[in-house]
Amino acid sequence: MPPESFTHLLNAPRLYVPAGYPSMHAYCVDALHLSEDAAYKRIQAARAARQFPTLFVALSEGRLHLAAVCLLAPHLNPANADQLVAEAVHQRKSEIERRLAQRFPRPEVLGIVETIPGASVSSDSQPAPPQKEEETTECPRVEPQLAPGQVAVSRRARMAPISAEGFLLSVTIGKRAHDNLRYAQSLLGHAIPSGDVAQVLDRALITLVSHLEKRKFGATSQPGPRQRVSANQRHVPNHVRRVVWERDQGQCTFVSQTGHRCRAHKFLEFDHIDPVARGGKATADRMRLRCRAHNQYAAERTFGAEFMRRKREDARAARARKVQAENARLASDEVVPWLRALGFRMDEARQATRHCEDIPDAPLEQRVRLALAHLAPRSASMHRPARA
Repeated sequence: MPPESFTHLLNAPRLYVPAGYPSMHAYCVDALHLSEDAAYKRIQAARAARQFPTLFVALSEGRLHLAAVCLLAPHLNPANADQLVAEAVHQRKSEIERRLAQRFPRPEVLGIVETIPGASVSSDSQPAPPQKEEETTECPRVEPQLAPGQVAVSRRARMAPISAEGFLLSVTIGKRAHDNLRYAQSLLGHAIPSGDVAQVLDRALITLVSHLEKRKFGATSQPGPRQRVSANQRHVPNHVRRVVWERDQGQCTFVSQTGHRCRAHKFLEFDHIDPVARGGKATADRMRLRCRAHNQYAAERTFGAEFMRRKREDARAARARKVQAENARLASDEVVPWLRALGFRMDEARQATRHCEDIPDAPLEQRVRLALAHLAPRSASMHRPARA
């Protein structure tokens, strides 16, 4: 499918949502049956061409191929778009990569190899491809953005099946994760003497999943008595969360007009079938799982797209104000010890630091000076020489 076909979808009000898909990428993969890589390339190309229409012309005339557009996209701006497109016309992918490397050089970062002992395949799993006795984790060159032509998930761990019950995991970890892994190997020394990374990760994930299930929907092997009713109308009790999660099988319940059920298992939210604003109650039979996209879609159908847009904007503005206020408070708190060291009382210091809240990003010295300026009369009296 040509990128211009995607542009219609990108410009439209999320047409993939009523079709039962949580994202454009999911729609391309599941409905259009594109590979994950092909879907990402076309979406990336369509978004770039929407901003720089000259890409559509070059593609339709055969002067650029899809890989070229994906390579150019991260570097295009209104000042250089025409020139970069002209230089890439009828060029191979390797030649375009060479030209971009010359024009936009990146610092070379040497790969770092960390050795983690005992990363052999567990005895109860299928044999993996031959490896050295010590498993190594290599840190490739740091990329400033998604590699062109790669799907978004490619920057994360890659898992490839190697047997009916075995998977090969390739992942780059940071120093903190590396140190925690080594520490976990030490703590499990009696249970897993070999320090086998696969067994350590298996145990760690079991613990993590159990913790997340408890936090997400109150999972427990011994449910206690039902909790008291909360004053918050939007509160969903744990016993309701557990029932809904198990009934809906941890998957979005939205079904399109064609009968397609959304396959999303991420970004799930507990949704009131009857809106809370209209008296909806958090009972198991009136709750359902919805992914974020379909939860918003249902709200827009009930209250109107414009109303929900304003609500989201108000929520973002409220979060921004909260962050700004917190930053201002932290900036003021840094000034207080300095004023106290100069002999000012706590109430005086607090009062003076209020004048620093408008410049939370200013250097500490500047904020202290500003606070002192508002304490000038007291400061002068403190340092006025005594009369004879």
